Amino acid sequence: MTIHLHVGDLPGDLDLGDLLAVDTETMGLNPHRDRLCVVQISAGDGDAHLVHFPTPDFAAPNLRRALNGKGLIFHYARFDLMMLIQNLDLDPGPVFCTKLASRLCRTNTDRHGLRDLCRDLIGVEVSKEQQTSDWGAPSLTPEQQAYAANDVLHLHALKEKLEHLLSRENRAELADNCFKFLPTRARLDLAGWLDQDIFAHS
Repeated sequence: MTIHLHVGDLPGDLDLGDLLAVDTETMGLNPHRDRLCVVQISAGDGDAHLVHFPTPDFAAPNLRRALNGKGLIFHYARFDLMMLIQNLDLDPGPVFCTKLASRLCRTNTDRHGLRDLCRDLIGVEVSKEQQTSDWGAPSLTPEQQAYAANDVLHLHALKEKLEHLLSRENRAELADNCFKFLPTRARLDLAGWLDQDIFAHS
């Protein structure tokens, strides 16, 4: 594993391909209050690229170009899409969410966290110790960098395992339709419907 740390943007000559694992680190879970701090990306090659924003300057033209229109793999895409749409004006290509996929095809368990999926599906143990550390700090510690990298390094492998399970349980089409709705779900959250189910009867 190689971790590449960038500040404010990706290098202009970096080509990561058309299917990227993506995650974000933020100061909290409220998109209207808590700022984006890190965007981490992996092309599935064992390397992770971390774009650190020590200040809320999200111009990042190379990062925008790397993500827009590309196939993106997330774990809990709803939140990450919300932060990326708001701060980077993200316009993604096909989206795959490992958490949502797991909920659809692993109905034998209620454990759908990234740590659980890595352990259960690919036999990898990941640490979540740095999850609530200070991502808004001027620099990232080696421990924070390793944590952020682990959040994307295994998503390609998880996607492959979950696609097999979705197909086996005859839920691949249902999952695909859910994935297509995710950018709209994120925009609904940003527009004020974060805690409301607009499809509910009452």
